[in-house]
Amino acid sequence: MVSLGAAGPAVGSGAEREAFTALQGRLPELYQRVFSDPMKPRTVVIVPSLSMDAATLQKIDGVHHYEERMLCMLTLLRLPRTKIIYLTSQAIAPSVVDYFLNLLQGVPLQHARQRLLLLNCYDGSPKPLTQKILERPRLLQRIRAEIVAPENAHLSCFNVSEWERSLAVLLGLPIYGCDPDLLSWGSKSGGRRCFREAGVLTADGFEDLRDERDLFQALADLRARNPHLRKAVVKLNEGFSGEGNALFRFDIEPGEVPDVAWYAAQVPARLRCEAKDETWSGFIDKFRRMGGIVEAWIEGDPKFSPSVQCRINPMAAVRIISTHDQVLGGPGGQIFLGCTFPAGDAYRLAIQAAGAKVGAVLAAKGVVGRFGVDFITVRQGDQWLNYAIEINLRKGGTTHPFMMLDYLADGSFDAESGLYRTPSGETRFYVASDNLEDPRFIGLSPEDLIDISVCRDLHFHGAGQEGVVFHLIGALSEFGKLGAVCIGADAVAAQALFDRTRRILHEETAGVVQP
Repeated sequence: MVSLGAAGPAVGSGAEREAFTALQGRLPELYQRVFSDPMKPRTVVIVPSLSMDAATLQKIDGVHHYEERMLCMLTLLRLPRTKIIYLTSQAIAPSVVDYFLNLLQGVPLQHARQRLLLLNCYDGSPKPLTQKILERPRLLQRIRAEIVAPENAHLSCFNVSEWERSLAVLLGLPIYGCDPDLLSWGSKSGGRRCFREAGVLTADGFEDLRDERDLFQALADLRARNPHLRKAVVKLNEGFSGEGNALFRFDIEPGEVPDVAWYAAQVPARLRCEAKDETWSGFIDKFRRMGGIVEAWIEGDPKFSPSVQCRINPMAAVRIISTHDQVLGGPGGQIFLGCTFPAGDAYRLAIQAAGAKVGAVLAAKGVVGRFGVDFITVRQGDQWLNYAIEINLRKGGTTHPFMMLDYLADGSFDAESGLYRTPSGETRFYVASDNLEDPRFIGLSPEDLIDISVCRDLHFHGAGQEGVVFHLIGALSEFGKLGAVCIGADAVAAQALFDRTRRILHEETAGVVQP
């Protein structure tokens, strides 16, 4: 248990939990009184901390720049009495901030800028941002001093861990997010239990595995139940974006059922991890700490990886926000690279219905805030089978693209069709990625990117409500990596815009000499 000294109760202590529960009890009244009124004064403290396994995070190129993904929330400055306090580990380049502020429609830039306070920790270490904030008493004092009316303020976080709970208690603000004591329902094991309770189809497998002995036994039992199974997936309970997954190929004769000793001998050498440079020893060490699951690999052609995004409001009402088809890569095709909106016509409404069932179970357990459910979808004859494979009780890689569309197009998601419509009734689609990456992009500054965007007509056009919005811009010069949301009137137009964006970036850097 970590102590925060005289500033507050110990992290994870009973006193802290009681204080946090009391703060969260304010959310329903705050939601009803403030959220429904766009003219109501409010303060939103945005903490884009990736409070997850640090060792896994460090395998992602430019991961410290992922704090910029929540800059999409600067669109809240369209609400004329809203103040935003945005915290980061290190300062964000002014040109990047200006880029997002200039996307605001109907609000003078100066008016929006006066209601935005950017604070940072001057700390590039791999510790979670929220932990850095907690270690800086003067920064905490500054945040408190900037919140004029705490009764109209709340925290918005990428995910909620014990660190965010401590921050909420020290600031005296509720979080519009999941209580850390309920996060087990977002683990891989908790997700499988939730799917069964909701009556949602999931892959054959085993959960609540504790160590390599459990892992070997689960693989043996899974093969015994499915003697023709060719592959199985091993997942860390707290893995994310596919980085905590590993693939095991049986590579034995159909019908052959080895004993546990065979798996003990074969798995350490043959398990293939998705995370870059991950080894068996590193993976199994995390498995012992986190626990995990084993699932049958779902075969099928065609096969898709859709997801549904939902929100449970403080009144316990479940709302479907969006659906996506995920774009996956990595050694075993399990790493999240990007997404297309919306998910395919053939299964979109079915995964929305499944997401609503999962949401009802989570709401009954007290979960509040955003969550997503990932699926593997395959066609069997004339039927589509949607296997729910995990729950993410947090914002995710599909959150910021949809928020950009929603605020820029100023329309609404139609749950009956699963489509997004502008105020004039036109549809909008997009292709989004966090992984537009090429070594030739290294050295491009934010100003260079903006110049290319304007000169090559890639920027978002407010009048036509189509175009490109970039993010992760801070990672471009050092890592040659950035993100983009390409918005078009239909799926073909959105994909064409994405392809054009990638082509133009390569054209503009074609003469770059590699070191």
